[in-house]
Amino acid sequence: MKLALIQHAVRETKDATIQKTLELIHDASAKGAQLALLQELHQGPYFCITEDPSHFDLANDFDNDVVFWAKIAKQYGVVLVTSLFEKRAPGLYHNTAVVFEKDGSVAGKYRKMHIPDDPGFYEKFYFTPGDLGYEPIQTSVGKLGVLVCWDQWYPEAARLMALKGADILIYPTAIGWFDEDAEDEKTRQKEAWMGVQRGHAIANGLPLVAINRVGKEKDETEVLDGIRFWGHSFVAGPQGELLHVSDESSEEAVIVEVDVKRCEEVRRMWPFLRDRRIETYNGLTKRFLDA
Repeated sequence: MKLALIQHAVRETKDATIQKTLELIHDASAKGAQLALLQELHQGPYFCITEDPSHFDLANDFDNDVVFWAKIAKQYGVVLVTSLFEKRAPGLYHNTAVVFEKDGSVAGKYRKMHIPDDPGFYEKFYFTPGDLGYEPIQTSVGKLGVLVCWDQWYPEAARLMALKGADILIYPTAIGWFDEDAEDEKTRQKEAWMGVQRGHAIANGLPLVAINRVGKEKDETEVLDGIRFWGHSFVAGPQGELLHVSDESSEEAVIVEVDVKRCEEVRRMWPFLRDRRIETYNGLTKRFLDA
């Protein structure tokens, strides 16, 4: 499978941002990409830096956005993973990954399940937790286990995608530092982010891809100094081996070839799914196991 990680910064307008995305999709297609992967909420700024009711208007174009990206997938002949702000009904919104087949049809979608609420990441204000479950999306390049950003920290989500037959785990992402953080803290955060995901790849014997944005973004109100997105989009193999890591600032469409068939070999050597003691895991459905 030839996949493209498309990492870039936001522009002044939605149209300008999309134009940059299209340039990189064009580059990826010209290099033979079969699967193009976009970062979280890629059409504009990461608006969750603050709680502002006017930002809900960004979701009004969801249906038109789906039509637009369907045409792009067909134009370039790629399976395309997008990340869009979905207005489902008045007052009901989701952070939604829509996957398009290379003929422009909608292969499926995933609504982000785990929703953070931290300084600069006020997603609970905007997004209702997903209700589509952890269902891999069947495409011409395989079954895609698409999750989104904060889902990255939950091994249960990756496991359920694996148990349902996903061929690869994919995480559109928007994560970064605050400039005032100490350098050693920044390093710990980034390495934890990569480490936990490499663990998902190892535990499930699957390749894993995370696609993050770059650049510093500030809310118009300047209540916060903003977030500096740390890039480092990466691909890990089924033993956690790093097949590619981007840097923290480059805007690029990186082509990585992933051998999905190798997962069978790895799972034969390390049969973690075989040896699961499923009869002992009842406690996982509890919030906490009080003494």
